[in-house]
Amino acid sequence: MKLVAEVWRSSVRLLKTNSPQLNSGGSKSGLLWRWRSFSGQPKRTVMWTWVCGFMLFTLGVISLFTGHVVSHLEWYSQQLSKRSLLDVSRREPIDVWKSKYSKFFYGCSERGRNFPAAVQEHSSNGYLLIAASGGLNQQRTGITDAVVVARILNATLVVPELDHHSYWKDDSDFNDIFDVNWFISSLTKDVTIVKRVPDRVMRSMEKPPYTMRVPRKSTPEYYLDQVLPILSRRHVLQLTKFDYRLANDLDEDMQKLRCRVNYNALRFTKRIQSVGMKVVKRMRKMAKRFIAVHLRFEPDMLAFSGCDFGGAEKEKAELAEIRKRWDTLPDLDPLEERKRGKCPLTPHEVGLMLRALGFANNTYIYVASGEIYGGEKTLRPLRELFPNFYTKEMLANDELKPFLPFSSRLAAIDYIVSDESDVFITNNNGNMAKILAGRRRYMGHKRTIRPNAKKLSALFMDREKIEWHTFAKKVKSCQRGFMGDPDEFKPGRGEFHEYPQSCICQRPFSYDKNSTDEDEEDNMQEEVHNNTRPGHGHLSSADSERDEVFPD
Repeated sequence: MKLVAEVWRSSVRLLKTNSPQLNSGGSKSGLLWRWRSFSGQPKRTVMWTWVCGFMLFTLGVISLFTGHVVSHLEWYSQQLSKRSLLDVSRREPIDVWKSKYSKFFYGCSERGRNFPAAVQEHSSNGYLLIAASGGLNQQRTGITDAVVVARILNATLVVPELDHHSYWKDDSDFNDIFDVNWFISSLTKDVTIVKRVPDRVMRSMEKPPYTMRVPRKSTPEYYLDQVLPILSRRHVLQLTKFDYRLANDLDEDMQKLRCRVNYNALRFTKRIQSVGMKVVKRMRKMAKRFIAVHLRFEPDMLAFSGCDFGGAEKEKAELAEIRKRWDTLPDLDPLEERKRGKCPLTPHEVGLMLRALGFANNTYIYVASGEIYGGEKTLRPLRELFPNFYTKEMLANDELKPFLPFSSRLAAIDYIVSDESDVFITNNNGNMAKILAGRRRYMGHKRTIRPNAKKLSALFMDREKIEWHTFAKKVKSCQRGFMGDPDEFKPGRGEFHEYPQSCICQRPFSYDKNSTDEDEEDNMQEEVHNNTRPGHGHLSSADSERDEVFPD
């Protein structure tokens, strides 16, 4: 209002300056004569019109500006609220079971209004064959990207072929692991998918399908410039070793398509799903909530890392022999690799980290793993820290028998249980760790812990010199930003499969006092319970040393 008044006063001053007749004194009749004289001059009439127009224009600008501010006031307040809440979360004690602000985020991968319908088979540019590569989760990324590439090329996608020749030696086909009919039908609006190339097309071909391998992280432009002309010319094209062959950064519609494939279309078969959920139910029957620990500690994985895991000369000789399988691996300094955070945590180190974060000794853990190097001897320290230790073999031995020859089907069961767990933690940064981290973010930021290996390595190397409470405090400090909270993502970093940011939407922030108080009460009870367990006291008290020594 002050601004409007100032405009009005300015216009009056302007009018007086340009109209000296109005400033002179005189009788009433003189004033009337002057008014008539003034009104009869065309120039003065134009001046009045100019002033009124200027005032209306100014008022319109003010109205437009204030309306814009008011309409965006709620948005600004939400952003400020978001920042303040997340800033507070960084200062608050870590709730090891869930993120307080995860309820404000949810997965969203709906098809956009302007996203065209899929090209029909008869109108497409040809048939795209895909040969996936690696283990279950590596192939999962390849299948997801294959759908997007088919969309980019306006091609008909043939159900991808799984890898039968990698280290895993699993001859399972797509329909042995995934529900193929659901895969095809759920993506009908996005991409046309068929189970095989029609016989009439194969008979009409003068040459076998053209085979090629595209570079890793290829852009959509590469596919349009280099792959599409071949597909259009040959009609059937096969892309081999298809894993991470599509760029990380795509437009939002294509990223959302990735999410629709990965989080909806790739559904396990009913048989696998049934066994996986039986394991989950048996865990839930024993405990209200549980942790899933994904341990990658297979001999070949350790050999590939080039790290030292405390097994002395015997370990070095065994891993060096396995390492000879790869001709191109460089010689690595094990100590330097550990300092750089490139070494997977041992089962013992995983257990120490979990206890330091505040998980009690009676916490139930499910261990998802393949062959563990060193067997039971390697797992013993973790079992001692967490006696409620279970695996799929312990919980569903009879049901697993048909799956035992197939590593990918066994991995699918571990995937299901890990996805359903309250907390998921991994000792590595492999494909399953990334895929599950992304899925759990999409499903509401369920607590997902990834070790800050670079900082933790120094702590683990010096752990015998540090009192337990100091060690625990430093572990908690190291792990801030590595607990799966909504604010951990930094644009431009990480794989999309691990950080599917384009597919995560945000609800308006609000402060629910009642729920906050309940959360604080739950946290306090959990903290009291945890502090009564061995391993969380101070080492200086001789009378309690037996219960409070650093867990070994």
